[in-house]
Amino acid sequence: MALKTAEQYMERLFKMRKNIYINGQELDRLDPRLQAGINIIKETFKLAAQPEWQELCTATSHLTGETVNRFCHIHQNKEDLLKKQKMTRMLGQRVGGCIQRCMGTDSMNALSVVTKEMDDVMGTEYHQRFLNFLKYFQENDLVGCCAQTDVKGDRSKRPNEQPDPDLYLRIVEEREDGIVVRGAKAHNTAAPYADEIIVIPTRFMTDKDAPYAVAFAVPGDHPGVKMVVRPALPRTREATPSPIFQYGDVESFTIFDDVFVPKERVFMKGEFMFAGFLALMFAHFHRHSYTGCKPAVSDVLASAAALVAEYSGLEKAHYVREKISHIIGTAELVYATGIASAEASEKFASGTQVPDEIYTNVGRRHAGHNIYHEYEILADLAGGLCATMPFEDDFDSENGELLRKYMQRAAGVPVEDIIRCYRLVEHLTVGDLSGVMQVAGIHGGGSPQMETIALMQRYPLKKLKGVAKYLAGIDTDFTCFERGTVTPKQIMDRFKRK
Repeated sequence: MALKTAEQYMERLFKMRKNIYINGQELDRLDPRLQAGINIIKETFKLAAQPEWQELCTATSHLTGETVNRFCHIHQNKEDLLKKQKMTRMLGQRVGGCIQRCMGTDSMNALSVVTKEMDDVMGTEYHQRFLNFLKYFQENDLVGCCAQTDVKGDRSKRPNEQPDPDLYLRIVEEREDGIVVRGAKAHNTAAPYADEIIVIPTRFMTDKDAPYAVAFAVPGDHPGVKMVVRPALPRTREATPSPIFQYGDVESFTIFDDVFVPKERVFMKGEFMFAGFLALMFAHFHRHSYTGCKPAVSDVLASAAALVAEYSGLEKAHYVREKISHIIGTAELVYATGIASAEASEKFASGTQVPDEIYTNVGRRHAGHNIYHEYEILADLAGGLCATMPFEDDFDSENGELLRKYMQRAAGVPVEDIIRCYRLVEHLTVGDLSGVMQVAGIHGGGSPQMETIALMQRYPLKKLKGVAKYLAGIDTDFTCFERGTVTPKQIMDRFKRK
């Protein structure tokens, strides 16, 4: 089997060179501020090794026939997509939010599709390079981070129009054995503790933007790669240690300072007509992952809301049930779009199964519209105590007995359980990580505007208007409207050279 252990993953990290910066200090991956994020990734290794989790967390490689971690797998059928979605939700519940490793698998799946299509259209050799890299990725059970979002500079200008040409990552030199790139990528979750940084374009390109149409993979500690990172950490809990307080998030502002990329790791080099296709394909796979991830976040919020209501003696109140049902409804509707997307998926020329793009965008859109309301519901049901609860040491001070007396809520509920419940709600609503999670609920997997663009570009509005034309008596030949699925050929025809 190609599965590695959490310990082997940690050993790899600790061998990497220093290229991480926090507050101007250069650090290695032993820095304790990275540990909470590393702990999340470790769960993906630990559970894959447990027999009861292997059906979800492992898969069979289509390249080697070996058992691999599902986070290293290329989806081959609908069942793979459904299992990935369910795995993401289950693991998200275990860590209390984002599982962080999905960006690696989503970018790898996107590359598997687009490199094959580029080769078929343009006669390039990217797909075999990708398959060689994929085999290495699977055999070593590597953790990937996708670096997609450029810093962009003046948003009204295209990459080639920027006053500073480096505000989108670009190729600055081509060599026989590879390329040299310069630029920066933002919002790179888990980058400081990823084995590989997988770089892809962020948008559609024109022929003038060709140097910016670039995709490649480099090790996380590759020469010239610099990560300026921001950890979002749980508060230390000595008196009430709980599973959720060991998990956190680290985001990287990743700088590529004239980085040499060997030829065998370059998967796009100037093919501008495919840049947008790759950007959207990653977003598409990532939004399908989001139909597992976001329901997990909602599960956590709904469970905390239900528990705090029970401990307050309000669980049967009509308005409480109404509020909690809203979170549950959001979770299950978003999850349902992922199931529908898998069921309506299509196989592309590479053999990769691609989810239906309308359903994934609808699910992501619905989740983003509701995320702040879900946090609002939890804060509403918990009351102000989630933001004003005394510190842990106060409960062990001379006032501790009185604090416990006045923390009591519904009869029969141990006060220690009430304190633990409120520590959880405090973490979810006003902790450092909660702010990051709320913004991620809006922008993770792409901004709301991009979901609108994807939906309006892809949805067959001309056919839809046939309903109105029939009902108005304009088109009496109309029978019925059915969206149908978009075939791989139809998608590819948008990107082929005229």
